[in-house]
Amino acid sequence: MNITAEQIKKLREKCGAGIMECRKALEEAGGDEEKAIEILRKKGQEIAEGKKERELKAGVIECYSHAGGKIVSVVELLSETDFVARNDEFKALAHELAMQVAAMNPKNTEELLDQPYIREPSKTIRDLVNELIGKIRENIKVGRIARFELGEN
Repeated sequence: MNITAEQIKKLREKCGAGIMECRKALEEAGGDEEKAIEILRKKGQEIAEGKKERELKAGVIECYSHAGGKIVSVVELLSETDFVARNDEFKALAHELAMQVAAMNPKNTEELLDQPYIREPSKTIRDLVNELIGKIRENIKVGRIARFELGEN
């Protein structure tokens, strides 16, 4: 099957994977974009699984304020290196996670990871983290989360 540059570009815009990874996934999926996305998602999970034992020495703490300051959430997102912690995509993930915590009020990190992503319910938060792990090839972990609501006991 002949995969076009336009197909690769479209897939990259949707999932952010590299050019060659997108090409291989499209070839394996026979040009079917949805199947290619699933292939890339599975590959990202495999990469994440292989990296989960690596030591996490860096990261960021992201805060998000919602409802005019009546709800605040805090997320600690850990990475292996400071280089990745300064990466815009890593910071964007931390922000998305903080928004998720404010909106969905998970009780712990495991519950957070299993929740459907508020912007794209077909994905879980775990999928979102694994996609970035697959893309940057470094271990990432949600460390701690907290959520405070005005007047809450």
